[in-house]
Amino acid sequence: MTYKEVYEYGKQKLIDAGIEDAVLDARLLLEYICHTDRNELIVHADCQRSSMEEQFYKIVIEKRASHIPLQHITGEQEFMGLSFQVNEHVLIPRQDTEILVEEVMRHLSDGMRILDICTGSGCILLSLLKYSNECEGVGIDISSDALRVAQENAQRLQLDATFLEGDLFLPLKSFQSSKTSDTLFDIIVSNPPYIETKVIDTLMPEVRLHEPVSALDGGEDGLYFYRKIVAEAPRFMRKGAYLFFEIGCAQAQTVAMFMQEAGFVQIEVLKDYAGLDRVVFGMEPI
Repeated sequence: MTYKEVYEYGKQKLIDAGIEDAVLDARLLLEYICHTDRNELIVHADCQRSSMEEQFYKIVIEKRASHIPLQHITGEQEFMGLSFQVNEHVLIPRQDTEILVEEVMRHLSDGMRILDICTGSGCILLSLLKYSNECEGVGIDISSDALRVAQENAQRLQLDATFLEGDLFLPLKSFQSSKTSDTLFDIIVSNPPYIETKVIDTLMPEVRLHEPVSALDGGEDGLYFYRKIVAEAPRFMRKGAYLFFEIGCAQAQTVAMFMQEAGFVQIEVLKDYAGLDRVVFGMEPI
């Protein structure tokens, strides 16, 4: 089969399976198998592919047709211009979360200490460390499997970060930084589970069946982790430090109220590329 014929086969298979972005995914999987790029499909569409490439392509197309996420097949996802390893133990980094990272970067100065709660793949913390100088980063997650992925991503990016296993701030009670004896931070950032429990079963199969439920389920009203983090965060923040959250699109007012009631000031809400509320942040009073 030619390059174009193989691609057309994959595209039709994914369309028939009802895969969203079938055309794009068919091309990306072909590039993954053949180690090529989009230009190859355009310029060399009539070139023959090897039987081995054809066989492997059909295998990954069948996987994608069964709603296994593209990123779980390729094992990686780009985020903030960096390549992160992902698997079934972590959420796949999404473009909307880049808005959170970009806003944190506007408030981040060299040498600051950053705490990432519910770190997952480490994409938020590691991106911040990559694009800053001499910052110290700590990521916490309750999943040991997720932390293994985060550590591997740190090694891939040649970044020094500390990852602790435990429930929210609990690991900090026994943690002693290698650089300082305190456990106070200049930035605390979190993209916690925020989907209502009753909604989980309605999510698309790629999310519902293949991403960790513990990283999705935010409790009955989706706000469980925001309440906990807002209540505990001030104990671990320097005066003038910032707390940043990614939120669900209907949660901004409630999360902002939690922060206001906890004494945070200069609270702001930012929208994503679709015009939906996506980030809430505020400052610990000086």
